[in-house]
This record gives sequence, structure tokens and C-alpha cells, in this order.
Amino acid sequence: MTRACARHILVGSRAECEQLKVQIEAGADFAVCARKHSLCPTAQKGGDLGAIKPGQLIREFDECIFGAEVGKLIGPVETAFGYHLIEIIKRS
Repeated sequence: MTRACARHILVGSRAECEQLKVQIEAGADFAVCARKHSLCPTAQKGGDLGAIKPGQLIREFDECIFGAEVGKLIGPVETAFGYHLIEIIKRS
């Protein structure tokens, strides 16, 4: 079965998510940004979601984590919780 490791940042607005994406793509550290800005409890771990199996998270995450390119910063991804930046670290 496929597994993936990913991390994310959850914020309340699309504009904030887009600003963070620009900062990270310009070289800001993802984990530092997650600790500072993310509304999710995973912020304490730099946004780390750990090892994920298909179907374990909400549909929007599954589509990104198991469909997008590894290493690419994905987002904003809108969910019922807010707006996410998602980085797929590896998939095996």
C-alpha cells in the first residue's frame, strides 16, 4: 500500500496562505512558518503530518498527497478548516 509523508500549514484566509507560499518559495523555512502561523495542532511539529495512508485524511488532502508531485508546495488548498499549504516530503 502507498504511504506518504507530508507537512502542512493551516491558515484562515486565502490571502495569508498565498503570502506564506511566496515566502516559502523564496526560501523561508517551512517548519518555522508552520510553527509561527499554522492554526493546526501540528504547528508544534513544524506542520508534520507523519506517515499517511490513502483515505486516512480528508478528500482534499488525499488528492494532493497522493496525486501531486513530491517536493512541490501545493496550495492554497481550501477545506472546511481553512486554507492549507501542503508539502509532500516522500511517497513509497
